[in-house]
Amino acid sequence: MTVQQKSAAAGAEQHRPSNLFYLTRLRRPLIDRAEGIYMWTKDGRRFIDGSSGAMVVNVGHGNRNVIEAMKRQLDRVTFAYRLHFENEPAEELATLVASKMPGDLDRIFFVSGGSEAVESAVKLARQWAVVTGQAKRWKIIGRFPSYHGGTIGALAVTGDLALTETFAPQIREMPTVPAPTAYRDRDNLTMEQRGLRYADMLEEKILAEGPESVLAFIMEPIGGAATAALVPPDSYFPRIREICDRYGILLIHDEVMTGIGRTGRFLGGDHWGCRPDIVTLSKGIGSGYAPLGAMAASQRLVKPVLDSGGFQHGYTYAGNPLSAAAGLAVLKEIDRLGAIDNAAAMGELLKAELEGLSRRFPFIAGVRGKGLLIGADLVADPVTFQPLPKAKATNQRLLDLCYERGLIVYSRRVRGDGIESDNVILAPPLIINREQVGEMVAILGDALEVLARELELPVAA
Repeated sequence: MTVQQKSAAAGAEQHRPSNLFYLTRLRRPLIDRAEGIYMWTKDGRRFIDGSSGAMVVNVGHGNRNVIEAMKRQLDRVTFAYRLHFENEPAEELATLVASKMPGDLDRIFFVSGGSEAVESAVKLARQWAVVTGQAKRWKIIGRFPSYHGGTIGALAVTGDLALTETFAPQIREMPTVPAPTAYRDRDNLTMEQRGLRYADMLEEKILAEGPESVLAFIMEPIGGAATAALVPPDSYFPRIREICDRYGILLIHDEVMTGIGRTGRFLGGDHWGCRPDIVTLSKGIGSGYAPLGAMAASQRLVKPVLDSGGFQHGYTYAGNPLSAAAGLAVLKEIDRLGAIDNAAAMGELLKAELEGLSRRFPFIAGVRGKGLLIGADLVADPVTFQPLPKAKATNQRLLDLCYERGLIVYSRRVRGDGIESDNVILAPPLIINREQVGEMVAILGDALEVLARELELPVAA
C-alpha cells in the first residue's frame, strides 16, 4: 500500500461517507475555522497555511474588513447579470485594477478564476487578430514546463505532460519553447547570456512556425506550479518584448499566481518594468473570499473587438457584485496592511532560511523565487539536478510529513520533454511575520530530517 493509500485509509476511518469527490480518494480533516496564517480543524488541530491554499489567500484568513464589505454587499444585491445591469463594486474594482496595471492596460474583464482569465486572454487575442485582418494568426506559443489552467483551452497552452497527455486528442496542440531554467544550466555563459539565449529560442520558434501564423506568446513572469517560482535572468524580459514587437505578436503575462503582491510587487512583471499586451489575474485578487479573476488589456485590443459587434465570450459571474465587493476590499487591505512590502521583506527571510536548509539537506536544490513565492527542486544530485526516482514519491511524502506536523506546503512532480522533477513551493499569506516564518522553517526542517532518514537521502554533517 502506498503512502497516499495509507493516508486515504486512515482518513476514511475518521469521516462519514461522502458524496463529494475531488482529485483522489485522499480524505482530510474537516475544517472548522481560520484566522491570519492559521487554520483549525474540527478535532482541534492547528495548521500553518504555508501555501495560502493554492497560492490564493494573500491577505490571510478571517480578515474582518473584507468580511464586513461582503456583508454590506449581501444586504444590497448578490447577483446582477452584466448584460442587464452595471454595479458599483465591479466599476470601482475595475478602476482600481486599471490604475495598478502597466502601460495602457485599462480595460478590465472580470471572471471567476485563473483558467477563465487565460481562456479570456486567448479568445480576446484571437478575435482581435480576426477583426484587424490578421486571421492567419492563431498559434499561441507557450513554455515548457508551464501551467496556465485546467480547462481544455488553458491546457492547450500548458506545458506539462502529466496534465495534458490524457486529453491530447481533444486539444489543439500549441508550440512551446523551453522555460528559462537557467539555474540548471552547466555551461560557460553568464546569466545575462543565458537569459538572451532562452529569449532567442522564442524568435527561432516564431520563424519555424511562420511569423504570420503566430498570434501570441504566453508566459508566467515568475514560474508557478510547474516550475516552482522560477525567476528568469534579467536579460530575458526586454529581449522577449523586443521579439514580440518585431513580429507583431501579443505578449500575455499570466499573473494568476504572481499578481496582487505575491512576489513583493503588485505584478511579478513589475520587477522588470515589463510591458505585456494582456495580463491575467486571479487567486490573490479574491484572496479566497470569493471566486474572482480578471483580464486586463488595452483599448488598442478591445476597441476593434467591440466595434466589430462585441466580444464573443462571457461568463455568468463576470463582474458579479458580491465577488467584486470582496476583491475591492482585498485590494484596499493589501494597501492598508503594507502587504506588498511585507511580502518582499519576509520573502527575503524565507528564501535565506530555505537556502540554509538546502546546505543541510543537499537534495533540496535550486532555491529561487521573489517575495512570498519561494520554490526549490527535490533532486538526487544538486549539481546535475538528476531527479529522484519516481517510485520514492518524494514530493508527496514531504507534503505528508509537513501536514502531519501542522504545516501545509505545495509540492508536485512535473513530467515531459525530458524534464521530470519534484518541486516544493512555500507561499504563506502576505501578512506573515518573522516569528511565523521561523515556525514554518522549523517544521519544514523536521520534516526534511525524517524524509532523509526514510528515503536514505544525504544530510550534511
